[in-house]
Amino acid sequence: MNLYLRLLWVLLRGHWLPPLAFGDTLVQRWRVLPNDIDINLHMNNGRYLTMVDLALTEFFTRTGFLRALVRNGWRPMAGGVLMTFRRGLDPLQRYELRFRWLCSDERWNYMAVEFVRGGAVHAAGLMKGGAVSGDGLVPTARYEATFPEAVREELRRMLARPLTADVLAWKQSEHALMERVRAVA
Repeated sequence: MNLYLRLLWVLLRGHWLPPLAFGDTLVQRWRVLPNDIDINLHMNNGRYLTMVDLALTEFFTRTGFLRALVRNGWRPMAGGVLMTFRRGLDPLQRYELRFRWLCSDERWNYMAVEFVRGGAVHAAGLMKGGAVSGDGLVPTARYEATFPEAVREELRRMLARPLTADVLAWKQSEHALMERVRAVA
């Protein structure tokens, strides 16, 4: 039930707060609740990814991307996550989740996430996501036509950003992993 309440909160918040530009960093403030912890008495590694989904939902709502998805009959889809954990988040501790769109290639959008408490990064990662239609993954070049003219130039700039070094390294690692999986199958 707690996750549905958090989702409802994020959706309402997304409509109350001012719009975000595509290049802005979204900051959410949360607290580690008792049902977020695992047997080691810190936030469960799976819960980090759930919280990233909530940040993505708010980001989509506040940038207008959610409206474009719905209007086109598209659905958001995660394509992968690379997360590293440095410090645990303990029960009832407050933390910030920082989420920002880094860059895109022809198929995927790459986002950076950080879980921060007291100025220290407790976990950080990259996420790739895209929009999917009945025909499959929607090429990022098709996004622009779905947005109002007022934000198209900003979106065009975001989509033209070069891939960052960490995203390039992740893509190379992912490619090597998939080659190994194909060789075994």
